[in-house]
Amino acid sequence: MAITRRHVLAGSVAMGVAAGGTAMAATRAGGSVERWGVHEIVLHGPASGNPFVDVEVAATYRRGDTEVEVPGFYDGDGVYRIRFSPPDLGRWTWTTRGNAPGLSEAKGAFDCVAPAKGNHGPVRVTDDGYHFVHADGTPFRQIGTTCYSWALQSEARCAETLATLAKAPFNKMRMCVFPNVASIATDPFVRTGAGLRDWDPARFDPAYFRRFEDRIRKLGALGIEADVILFQPYDAKRGYSDMTRADDERYLRYVAARWGAYRNLWWSMANEYDLIKTKTVADWDHLFQVLQAADPHDRLRSIHNIHVYYDNRKPWITHASIQNGAAVTGDIPAQLHRSFAGKAVIFDEVCYEGDIDARWGRLTGEQMVAAFWWGTIGGTYVGHSETFAAGRNADGSWLGQGGRLVGTSAPRLAFLRRVLEEGPRPGIEPIQTWWQYHMAGKPQEYYLHYFGDAQPNEWRVAIPGKPGEPLHRYRAEILDTWNMTVTPVEGEFAMAQAGAYDQQDPNRPTLALPGKPWLAVRLRRV
Repeated sequence: MAITRRHVLAGSVAMGVAAGGTAMAATRAGGSVERWGVHEIVLHGPASGNPFVDVEVAATYRRGDTEVEVPGFYDGDGVYRIRFSPPDLGRWTWTTRGNAPGLSEAKGAFDCVAPAKGNHGPVRVTDDGYHFVHADGTPFRQIGTTCYSWALQSEARCAETLATLAKAPFNKMRMCVFPNVASIATDPFVRTGAGLRDWDPARFDPAYFRRFEDRIRKLGALGIEADVILFQPYDAKRGYSDMTRADDERYLRYVAARWGAYRNLWWSMANEYDLIKTKTVADWDHLFQVLQAADPHDRLRSIHNIHVYYDNRKPWITHASIQNGAAVTGDIPAQLHRSFAGKAVIFDEVCYEGDIDARWGRLTGEQMVAAFWWGTIGGTYVGHSETFAAGRNADGSWLGQGGRLVGTSAPRLAFLRRVLEEGPRPGIEPIQTWWQYHMAGKPQEYYLHYFGDAQPNEWRVAIPGKPGEPLHRYRAEILDTWNMTVTPVEGEFAMAQAGAYDQQDPNRPTLALPGKPWLAVRLRRV
C-alpha cells in the first residue's frame, strides 16, 4: 500500500450509525460522508488509570492505494474517538487498533460523496507559494481578524461574536487555546488544588476542549478559518505555555487528533513566541516536527513573533505569520518580507484600530484600511483587530473577548475583499515593486495602483513593459477605498511603447483624479 499524507478536511459531524461491536461511526444516513467532511469512530474502552497517558488508539483508513493512519483521542467517561476527513470521493474502509480492550479490530466502511454547497475543502498554499487556495481550486483571499479568548467566554458573548462575524468581512479568526484575559473557561487541564499552578498536565479536561471545538465548528459553518494559537506568553501565573517538553508533546498530539479533521483549522504554534522564555528556537523546531508528524491532515502551520522573526523558510512552516505594523505602511517593505520568507505572508498583527493608551492599540480606521491595501499591493495579506476601551486596557475589547465591532474599518475591508475576489486568480501579485510603480495585479491583464494618503489630482497612466512585449487596451476605474465607490473612466487606454521600460497611451498620458486620500486605480484589459 502507498502511504500518503494528504490535505483532508473536516466539516460538521453527522450523528451516529452503528458500526458493530463497541464502535460507532459518525456518518450521514446511508453511510456516506461528504468530501472534506468528518468521519468519526466512537469506541468504548477503559476509564480507569490515566487513559491520556496509558491508552493508545488509532485507525487505518484505506481507499485504493491510499492509506492514512489517523490517531484517536480520549474524550472522557471511557469514550475514545477517531476523526478523519476524507480527501477523495469513493469507498473508504477503516480498521482500528489500540492497546486496551475494546479498541482494536473494529471495522467499517463509508462512501465519500460530493461536498455540500459552500464546502470548498481545506485551505492550502498555492503551488507558487505566495497565495492561498481551497482544495477544490477556489482562491482564498485572506481578510483575517483576531479575538484571542472569544471562544472561552460565556455562551451569550460567544453568540454575540458569531452574530457579528456573520455580517463582517472576515474569513479567518485567530484565537487562543489557553486564556489570556478574563474568561469563563480557564482550565484545560484537570485541577489538583486551589492554586493557579495546581493542575495536572497529563490529564486534559475533555469538556474544555469539547467547548473549544464547538467554536471551531461554528466558525466553519460561517465559512471562517480557525487559526488556533497553541501557546502564548500572557498567562505566566498558570503556566500552560511553560510545560515540560514531554507535556508539550502530549498536548500537541491531543489537539492534533481532536481537531485536525476540521477543514477550517489552521495551526499557529505560538503568539509572540519570543516572549515565552521557557522555550528556545530548538524547542520550537522540535514542537513543529511533533505537530507535523501528529497531524495526518497536514493543516497549515505558522508561528507569530513580537521582536525576533522565526525563520519562516523552515520546511514545517507553510506560511509566514508576522507582527510588524511598519511593514505595511508601504508596498515595498511588505514585498520585502515576502521575498525573504519565500512563502505566503500574512501580517497577522499590524497594531489595532482603537482608542486605548497603548501605542499598539490606537490606529484610526483609515490607518487600518491603508495597511490592508499596502499589504495587498506588496503581494501579501493583513490581519485586523480592534481595541476600543476608552483609554483602558484592551482585555474586554474585540481583541480580547470578541463581542461586537465598533470601529470604522470593517465595511471598508469588505470593499477590499470584493476587489480581491474580482481580481486575478489565485491572488494579486506585486509588479516591479523595486521601481516604485506601487502597482500589483497580473501583468498584461490587470493592474491595481494605490495612492495611500496622498491626494493626487492626476496620475501618469504608465505600466511596466519593454519593447517587443504585447500592447493592449485597458479600461480604468477610480476606486475610493474609504467611501467604497467605483467610478468607471470613460473610454479606453490604448498602450504604446514609451521609452525602454513603460507602456502608455500617447493620446491619454494622464488620468484626472479627485484630489482625495485613499484612492486606487484599477486597469483591466479590454
